[in-house]
Amino acid sequence: MAATQPDGAPLQRVESYQWPTGHVAHLSGSQQSALQAFKTLCEQKKYYVPESADGRIPATHDEETLLRYLRARKFIPQEAFKQFKDTEDWRKENQLDRLYETIDVHEYDMTRRVYPQWTGRRDKRGIPLYVYQVSQVSAKDVDAHGKESKKSSSTSNTPPRMLRLFALYENLCRFVLPLCSAMPDRAHGETPISQSNNIVDISKVSMAKFWSLRNHMSDASTLATAHYPETLDRIFVVGAPGFFSTVWGWAKNWFDPITVSKIFILNDKTMLSTMEKFIDRANIPKKYGGDLDWQFGDMPSLEEGIASRLRWKEDIREKGHRTLPIGPIRWAYDEHGDLVATAIGSENGKPRNRVIAGFHPDGQVARLALSPGRSEQEPQAHALTPIQSQPQRAALHRVASQVPAEPGPTEPKSAAALVPQQTNGSLLSPAAASANTPTPQPHVDDTSRAGTYTIPYHSQPPTNSTLDDTRQGTSHTRLEQQIGTHAEGAMAAGTPSNRTDGQGTTHAIMEPSTVGQAAKEHPVQTEDHQPTMLEQAQQYAGLAVEQARGLPHTVMSAVGYGGNPAEEDEKVGEKVGREDPAVVGMDKRNVEEYLREQTRSHQAGGR
Repeated sequence: MAATQPDGAPLQRVESYQWPTGHVAHLSGSQQSALQAFKTLCEQKKYYVPESADGRIPATHDEETLLRYLRARKFIPQEAFKQFKDTEDWRKENQLDRLYETIDVHEYDMTRRVYPQWTGRRDKRGIPLYVYQVSQVSAKDVDAHGKESKKSSSTSNTPPRMLRLFALYENLCRFVLPLCSAMPDRAHGETPISQSNNIVDISKVSMAKFWSLRNHMSDASTLATAHYPETLDRIFVVGAPGFFSTVWGWAKNWFDPITVSKIFILNDKTMLSTMEKFIDRANIPKKYGGDLDWQFGDMPSLEEGIASRLRWKEDIREKGHRTLPIGPIRWAYDEHGDLVATAIGSENGKPRNRVIAGFHPDGQVARLALSPGRSEQEPQAHALTPIQSQPQRAALHRVASQVPAEPGPTEPKSAAALVPQQTNGSLLSPAAASANTPTPQPHVDDTSRAGTYTIPYHSQPPTNSTLDDTRQGTSHTRLEQQIGTHAEGAMAAGTPSNRTDGQGTTHAIMEPSTVGQAAKEHPVQTEDHQPTMLEQAQQYAGLAVEQARGLPHTVMSAVGYGGNPAEEDEKVGEKVGREDPAVVGMDKRNVEEYLREQTRSHQAGGR
């Protein structure tokens, strides 16, 4: 019988980071202290600059962004800083800010079609809802997407196809989350929205297809876990095969308990009733029992609560609903504190900079940073702070921080920039109006696909590019060409090689016909072993078991939740070894006998 906790025993609190717990305005005392320690550590390491004393210059990162890393690392500042530093270095190395501004619009849309897509709707808390229909993603599309990515590969260690995926997470962090945060018709307006919900539809997906897409989904998991932590909230898995619930029963042990609490495995009977507890029926796609006329591949169908609050400059509709243009979109504050949405990227080799909408945020609603990282080009602006050019920002920061000025170029400010302009009968802010006037075109590298700048490529010479003067195939004193051959050890001019046998006697050995020969380019071929029918059957059976075992990990990887069974098993083994004090410190010669004796004891006790 399991032991029960005695009456009056102290209760142990279990941390939960379900929104809004652990987010801005909902921190415990220890969490607030951890946040302050994290800020101090990041500032000391020069990865964070706090807000200026007078409040005119904002911090390089807002608190909600910093809290994502703390939640991911259980509010341990040192561990959170390591991930934060790695991400900031990764963003700088891959020039993510510039990439998002210049990526080809059609390449971006091609990438969007093989990853989770925003429906344009939110749940009852105001958190955006994404859908990933795995049956609509084919290995052929993924391969074609990967080939396009290789045309503009990067010098970093990040695979090009993963750098394509960044655009969707950047869109989540730069457009969708700031938009949902600014909406006043939600609960907990004091807390920014920094996460998303996902419906993962695995209906009509064979085991073979899961296996063919495993690397594709694993890339998403790797990127999200490493560089976009804590951007996922609830996951609704629908259309799972009958055996999935059984497999999930043991697979969920690989995941963090908090993560498991956010995952719902739904069948046809429980799908709609469960999702309706968290999402209004009007915002659930018809495929899953709701009323929303939206299918995977469609552009976002913006709900009325969002569409009605925006001042639209472009009227784009799909299936009767307001929607957005394809390609990346970013927000920016204008000098009046309004948010302006601009369609960016490149079309036909030319930069796109087209204002599509804007609105005035409610002063009582918390706002999210407009970039998930530190942006040197466009740092976050306060609602009441005009957007300045780089020299103006530097001068303003010197005044606020009492830093002496450094010589540099000046930038005059046009008086016309302060005058609002009228466009098509509607009043637009100067920032929006300026998008309608011709602007100098930034330089676009002509080495990228379609003349656009997507992923920077700089060919790197091989590490050992220096040509040596070794004479190929001859007896040279350096003898590099003999290493690894039967001629190794035979010096130039036929000097014998001295070898010492087991008795300590030295022998002079030389094979005149092979001295000085280079390594053989064609190694001796060995006959491959042909598996028998029984061996083939065993291989197929083992592969099927491995696929079934890895299915939950593959599904969770689709939206960014990792969990490697092999790694977890290794961790469990290490933990068991460390927890056995009888084995720790025991002479290795006695361990086997001890374990054998223990096995006998357990067998005897079980009889």
